[in-house]
Amino acid sequence: MIENLKPKEATAIINSLIGGVVPKIGIQHITVGRSEEIDAVVAALEDVKNGHSMVKFWIGDFGSGKSFILHLLNTVALKQKFVVAKADFTPDNRLYANDGKGLALYAAIMDNISIQTKPEGGALPTLLEKWIEQVLTKTAEENQLPIHAMRDEVNLPLVQNAIMRTINDLSDAGGFDFGTVVLKYYQAYISGDDMLRRSALKWLKGEYTTRTEARQDLGVREIINDLNYYDMLKNFTRLFVSMGYSGFMINLDEAINLYKISTAAMREKNYEKILSIYNDCFQGKVSNLFFNFAGTFEFLQNERRGLFSYNALKTRLETNKFETAGIRDFAQPVIRLLPLDNNEIFVLLKKLKLIFDFNYKTEININDEDILNFMEEMFNKPGADEFLTPREVIRDFLNILNILRQNPGLDKNRLFSQVQISDERPDDLILDGIEEL
Repeated sequence: MIENLKPKEATAIINSLIGGVVPKIGIQHITVGRSEEIDAVVAALEDVKNGHSMVKFWIGDFGSGKSFILHLLNTVALKQKFVVAKADFTPDNRLYANDGKGLALYAAIMDNISIQTKPEGGALPTLLEKWIEQVLTKTAEENQLPIHAMRDEVNLPLVQNAIMRTINDLSDAGGFDFGTVVLKYYQAYISGDDMLRRSALKWLKGEYTTRTEARQDLGVREIINDLNYYDMLKNFTRLFVSMGYSGFMINLDEAINLYKISTAAMREKNYEKILSIYNDCFQGKVSNLFFNFAGTFEFLQNERRGLFSYNALKTRLETNKFETAGIRDFAQPVIRLLPLDNNEIFVLLKKLKLIFDFNYKTEININDEDILNFMEEMFNKPGADEFLTPREVIRDFLNILNILRQNPGLDKNRLFSQVQISDERPDDLILDGIEEL
């Protein structure tokens, strides 16, 4: 049995992997072959804890485990007391835009904020309320008042001053409106005004689209938008650190969607934003912030559409020339994800068999030799060398376990022989032939 596996984790693992996606919880139970990468991240997290900032690019072929590694980073960072958020780039979520697509990315980040006690996301209200309680406690101590007295209306000015003083120390651009909204959240929290609380949370999550609506609801002059959302992320980073957290890790997946932007000028603006974040982090302009980007080799290396088309990024992200397949440098910004070898896949499938049996309270008649036979069938199929990914191996294996669970009389070797290899890459992954607009 797998140690410390919870029923909820087992269900999440099996259901997610059968669906072709990475589970949000329990990922540590199925981690194989990434020890060097994780050791490097743990070391990097220590640097970020100490006030530095970091940017990493996780690069690999489609289905090679990029999303998996981001979820694993999420788990490791939560244990190190980081606030973590994840978002995917999509055609409507970008780093730079003038039509709300940058704001949409920010909103996705804020929606998915996680802490160790809320690893599945949605932790922003919890964090705000925790911070307010800390401010109340500190203000009570400074004024030699009992903590319950801080909730009285007569002491409201003391708390307001403390909140604004703290916010002014923590924030740069947009600090006044940021502080005003946090004050509104505090007032709603103390008074139980759910409507005001929702309005404040709506502003902080970047969900207001007009200044007029925000001014009517909250009395603020500005809203979070495509141009200032990055400043707000930095403000939140300082806020989280002031609460005692180690830092803020932001994981951005599906970076191929930046590569797919058809307009060269807009694509370059997005790469310029990556450069700005990169420079901020490595030049010490921001503290305790850790960005991770996950993308394909095309996203990184294509010199017409990828990051290497932007010369300032190319010079920063080229591989250490002394690195080889056997000698890796995990300290550099770009980490190339090598595919799992056969031994690692075997270990992974053994783990999945144990988790499957635990989840369904059964014991499928599949032993180590059967797993090896299944792998041999898959890896010897036409097209396996070119198209087979860990995702497809895992999904087919779990699908066979499901069939055997529900039809225990079936011949497992016959099922193994029926597996097929298909090219799961998106049709538009290679875009070099598309005419620039």
